[in-house]
Parts: sequence; C-alpha cells; structure tokens
Amino acid sequence: MALFSLPVLVLLAVAALGIFKIMRIGRRHPRMPPGPPTVPLLGNALQIPTTGLGRKFKEWSDEYGPIFSLTVGPTNMIVLCDRKAINRLLDKKGSIYSERPFNYVTNYVTHGDHLTLECPTPSWREKRAVVTRNLNPKILDEKHFRVQEAEAVILMNNLLNDPSKMFDYARLYTVSVASSIIWGQRVTSLDSFWYKDFYDLMALWLETQEPGANPPIDEFPILKYLPGHWKKRASRCRKEMDAMWDQARARVDARRAKGIRRDSFIDDKLDEYGEKGFPMSEHAFNNLFGELLEAGADTTANQILTLVLALAKNPDVRKKAQAEIDAVCGSERAPMFSDFDDLPYVNCIVKEGMRWRPTASLGLPHMNNQDDEYEGMFIPKGSIIFIGVWAMHQNEKMYPDHNKFNPDRFLNHPKLAHEYAVSPDYENRDHYGYGGGRRMCPGMHLAERSMWRIVAKLLWAFDIAEPIDPVTGQVKPLDNDGYNSAILLCPLPYQVRMTPRSQAHLDSIRREWSHAQSFMSQWE
Repeated sequence: MALFSLPVLVLLAVAALGIFKIMRIGRRHPRMPPGPPTVPLLGNALQIPTTGLGRKFKEWSDEYGPIFSLTVGPTNMIVLCDRKAINRLLDKKGSIYSERPFNYVTNYVTHGDHLTLECPTPSWREKRAVVTRNLNPKILDEKHFRVQEAEAVILMNNLLNDPSKMFDYARLYTVSVASSIIWGQRVTSLDSFWYKDFYDLMALWLETQEPGANPPIDEFPILKYLPGHWKKRASRCRKEMDAMWDQARARVDARRAKGIRRDSFIDDKLDEYGEKGFPMSEHAFNNLFGELLEAGADTTANQILTLVLALAKNPDVRKKAQAEIDAVCGSERAPMFSDFDDLPYVNCIVKEGMRWRPTASLGLPHMNNQDDEYEGMFIPKGSIIFIGVWAMHQNEKMYPDHNKFNPDRFLNHPKLAHEYAVSPDYENRDHYGYGGGRRMCPGMHLAERSMWRIVAKLLWAFDIAEPIDPVTGQVKPLDNDGYNSAILLCPLPYQVRMTPRSQAHLDSIRREWSHAQSFMSQWE
C-alpha cells in the first residue's frame, strides 16, 4: 500500500517546491555579472555598509571587475563602473533604463512627490519641464547670471569681514542663489528660516536616505512593521519636510497677497497655473520647488567646499590659476562668466573637484523595465542600476595618480560638462559627477556656473592657504580625506587662511559690493 495518499503527495510536492524557491531567494542568477558571494534569503544584504556605499563599490569593482552585481533578497543590483557600459545601457537604451526603483522610506517621507525619485509619468514630465525651461544654459546666461554674479561678489565681501565663517558663507551663497531664482527670496542671514531650517532639514533628509540606514523593506516588505529608530527618523523627516515647504509656500502667498510679485520660478508658475489650473496637487507643487532648492543649494555647496579645500592644499594650482586670471582681469575687476573662454584652467579646476571628491559618490539609482543583456551578461527586469561614480573617479587607468588633485588632466576638455555627457564619444567623457542617461542632473548648468564663478572670484581676490596653529606658528595640514560618510559627501568643517591679494583687489571688491547689494534688494 502507498504510504501517502495522492493529495498528501501533492501537498508535499508543493511544500518542497515552495521551500526550494524560498532557498533560491538571494542567489545570483548564473548569467548575471559577478559579485561577492551570497547567502540564502539575504543575498549580499549583510555586506552592504550602513554608510559609505560609494567607496565600497570601489573595493568590489577592484575585485570583481568594472561591472558587478549584488542581490538583496529578491532584488538584483547592477553596478556600472565602465564608460562603455554606461553609454550602451543608460544613454543608448534610455527608454529601458530611465525608471527609478521604489523606495518605501523616501516615498513615505515625500508622499511620493519627489522629481528625482519618481518614474517617468505625465506629472513627472510636467515637473521636469519646469526645470529644463528655467535652468537651461540660454536663460542662465541671459538672465539668471546676474543673481549668481551678485551673490558671488557678496560672498567675497562676507569673507573679507569674517573669513572664519567660510564654511557657512559658501553654503549661504548657494542657498541664496537658488532661493532667489526659485522662491523669489534672497537669503541674507545664517539664522534665517531659509538657511538654518533648510540645512537642518537637508541633514535629516540625507541621513534618512542613506543606503543601509533602514531595514531592507523594499526587498522584505514585512519589515516595515519593525519598530526602531529608523521609523521615528522617517516620521520626523516627513513632518519637518511638509512643514518646511508649507511654510515656504505660505510666505510666497503672503507677499503675493500684498501685490508683491517677484521674478522667480514659483511666481511664474503660480501665475500660469492660476489661469490654466494646477496639473499637480498643492503638496506636489510645494515639494517640487523645495526639491529644486535642495538640488540647487546642498550639492553645489559641498563641491565648492571641496574646491576651497583643494586650493588650500595645492598652492601650485592656486598660483597657476591666479597667473591666468591676472592676465585677463588684472586687479581692477573680478572675473565674470563671460571670461570663460579666456580662463580655461578655472574650468579644469572645477572638473577636477567633481572628479576628485564627487559629492554624489554613487549617484541616484536607475531601474530597467525589461530583461536585457550586455556582452553576454544577463540584466533581469527590475534590477537597480548604479553608476559607480567614486569607483570610476578613483580608477588608476581612467585617471592616473587618482589621489592627486591635478586639474591638468582636463586641459583637453575645454567645454562644460554637459557637452561631454551628451557626446557619443564616451571615452572622452570628463567625469560622472552629474550622473548619466536620461536622468542626468537637470540642475548641472546652474551648479557648474556657480562653481566656476566662485573659484574664479576667490582666486582673483584671495590667497587661499592652510591655517596656522596660533600656538606653534606651524601650518596645520588639512585632511584630504576629512569627509563625512553620508550619501552626499561633504568636507568636515575646516578653516583656511584667506588673505586679500592687494589693496587694489580690496578696493575693487568693496566697489562691486554696493552694486551687488542694490541689485539683490529686489528679492529681499
């Protein structure tokens, strides 16, 4: 007689099949790119650090090659640290690789309203159009450049008055430029809502987004019921983000109610949507302009602080740039972006800063919407695709002597980054600080122009050097690796010596300051 009846055998077979499938969760498909060994169910989850994932990608790319893969539960990740692969997949197959992976925590915090984290939809395209229409090179160079130039002059004066606050004033510059253009509100104080509240929110938001800082909820949804600090942090961030952008919008509405309309993105859109109707919710609208401020201020400030650090550490670079600037501008006027073609070394310095210490060390992830292959390697549908920015920028073959800050490596790249990013000649790409493919940073034109202006003006006005210990009288070396380990890299607070180069430079800075203040008063 059979030991088991047919229904029991079927049940056992189904159970065995279920156990077999469960035990395969976390395993790498045999045709996927290589990667670190996995364990059942978790895959590589236990190997992903809570901070510094961009640097970890460098270790794995050295061990497993420029294209490698990870698994976290049922989710696959593909990391591209290869120029050709980025071009062939993200650029040439943009229709496949332009999705964003769903993230439970960030979606909860933003209520799903965040341009850079959304998948392409009609609402997303409307938001993207707001950015591209207002931050394209033509409108920046014909209109918004006045704000950037004026605030850069004001930054020079702030540093004359109190160079010890260089770290704060660099961040004040970027947030005021972005806030004036986007929200119609200049930022003048380090204690203001637009500065202090904004950067407090950014610190919390970045901590909330850090890969590894939250349980792998997207791979194991049941974990969203798990209590812990991560959940309290996410709730706090959601509350503070809503409060920040609701209050910012209320301030705009209050001044408009008084008949004060300013030349800004939000005023233009409120006029347009007031007539045609809003194509998105009020929350989505407020978050869009908040996100634009976030993108226009935080990342650019990080890169400016990196550039000042590098200039203080490398006096040979400073002197070479100053010789170039002096030949064009003398001591009577500060450089302007209209001098761009005559000051190619300044452009090299900006590019090297983006290469040497990129603030977005792993970029924002893409996701493919169908199965694909690349050079015989399988890329399953729904894979999370990362550009290994840090890994490539610290690759000895791509950038020889990669630890050295050396702007000379970009002497053959006289154009702005966008020109190389969209070029089919991927081997001649300058850097990947703005990402790749169709989801490349739309604020890159504003960011690059801000960095160029600040570098050019500071080099023209000041000798920038490492600080002196007041007790010993000796130079206190700055740390090239003194950075946080957050999702966006930023130098840890530091001090530098900023010495005006001459009385003629001082007189010119003071003279330009009054014009800059007068111009910016229309946004106060």
